[in-house]
Amino acid sequence: MSLLVVGLSHRSAPVSVLERASLNVDAQLKLLQDTVAAEPAAEAALLATCNRIELYADVDKFHAGVAELSTLLAQHSGVGLEELTPHLYVHYEDRAVHHLFSVACGLDSMVVGEGQILGQIKDSLARAQDLHTAGRLLNDLFQQALRVGKRAHSETGIDRAGQSLVTFGLEQLSAGADVEQWARGKKALVIGAGSMSSLAAATLARAGIAEIVVANRTFERAERLAQILTEGDDTDVLARAVPMDAVPGELTRADVAVSCTGATGLVLTADSVAATVAGRTGAPAVESGAGSGSGAVGVREERQGAETPPPGAGTGTVTGDDENCPLDLSSVSTVPSGFSVMGEAAVAGMDAATLEQHGAWAAGGTAVDRPRESGRTGAEADAELIGALAATATRVGRIPERRRPEPVAEVPRPEPVLFLLDLAMPRDVDAAVHRLAGVRLVDIESLADASADAPMAADVDMVRRIVADEVAAFGAAQRAAHITPTVVALRSMAADVVAGEIARLEGRLPELDDKHRAEITQTVKRVVDKLLHAPTVRVKQLAAEPGGAGYADALRTLFDLDQGTVASVSRAENSTEKNRGPA
Repeated sequence: MSLLVVGLSHRSAPVSVLERASLNVDAQLKLLQDTVAAEPAAEAALLATCNRIELYADVDKFHAGVAELSTLLAQHSGVGLEELTPHLYVHYEDRAVHHLFSVACGLDSMVVGEGQILGQIKDSLARAQDLHTAGRLLNDLFQQALRVGKRAHSETGIDRAGQSLVTFGLEQLSAGADVEQWARGKKALVIGAGSMSSLAAATLARAGIAEIVVANRTFERAERLAQILTEGDDTDVLARAVPMDAVPGELTRADVAVSCTGATGLVLTADSVAATVAGRTGAPAVESGAGSGSGAVGVREERQGAETPPPGAGTGTVTGDDENCPLDLSSVSTVPSGFSVMGEAAVAGMDAATLEQHGAWAAGGTAVDRPRESGRTGAEADAELIGALAATATRVGRIPERRRPEPVAEVPRPEPVLFLLDLAMPRDVDAAVHRLAGVRLVDIESLADASADAPMAADVDMVRRIVADEVAAFGAAQRAAHITPTVVALRSMAADVVAGEIARLEGRLPELDDKHRAEITQTVKRVVDKLLHAPTVRVKQLAAEPGGAGYADALRTLFDLDQGTVASVSRAENSTEKNRGPA
């Protein structure tokens, strides 16, 4: 097995890079075709989601494979190789298997334990099968990954460790409130009709949303999703479909909008959202000061205007705390507003002599002038003074900051009248919407920030053990399968030897009747089978262990097996051999 994966995800790359590197459907298909057409790769599959792009391949050379797959990812994503490389990760053989199994279980997801990744892995396998780029190795790998993921969800409580990205996003929109209470009676606009948008619509319907409007470029898909929602047994939501050009109008009616399309540009601009909010509130949706990359919940507003500095701070006025300070306060113009001259900010950049004076004064000592000794250079004197200051700092610790900066006043953010959930990559909603008052936007970037410190359930450890066991089992099965063609070729050679000897016997004893001939033939076959049984069973067991790949070579050498025969058996077994496409 020479399995290689090269990729990038939310763990290795910032959202801005993931957005630029995202691939549409056509680019994904072309990447797969170009990968199997490349020299090092025999099979290829691509796992592309909203927060990861991973290219899997069966390669015959590691370094050449890494170089080729990295280059292909850069070419098809449009991100330069030099810029992309620092964000790429590489896994090989057992580590690659471990990575995919961890992904399938939700351990590598932005929200730990989310189960939607299983559907995405299934789609990736189906795409590779349709293109004939997945051979025996990748078929076995992805199918086993699906089984491992299902096992993790059925045997552990990994689902309790996190939620689907949609559910987690809605929890962030509701700002910690109960999602069902928050959603009850609201109207929702769902932009897109793919798997993620469908999941979002279904989740909203179960949460109690009163009405869902589905907009999609292909109107028939929007109609189909709306029909599914309307006919669902577990909800009574009203659902209807509209074309994409109806989005601006529907946005003015919606309380919640979820967008997840494959568009390469913005679906909702800051201006269009601002106009919607202004139309509903009757006031302009001005920028509130929240950073564009900030999460929607708990955003700390920037200060509106300068704060009045406390008396005596940085103004040259001596306060009680600053009495007898050796510094010339009138010349200390670099002290930031809100800081005492006792603080470290006040002494930044002072010469060594003044610094020592300040250190002694701050520690409660008496500031005494220490003129430079005649005949000594300024550098030598400074060195001595710095040493003395270091000794003082060692004895009394850090210079105390007696007056801390005044707390920054927070400007109340108005209650949102429009909630936006952007699950697309690249983003559908302009990041500048974060700064609009009256809007709460949750996107992939803010979801990553919110989930970074999410608690890990104890079940995660159980899933990790499952993954480790399954990786070992998969590796053993692959190594055992690697020797199977050699064993088959050995038995085929033995059968040829038996057939040749029986033919020779018939030539020498033509008077043998059919009964005796059959008995002799069966006896010879049993002898050969018994002689080969123990060695072939044992060699399969040994080959399944780590480092057992050499047993196949040893078997071929010992029995002088024809390499071409072994290769023909391998080709026959690999019924899904990949198609390299047009030359």
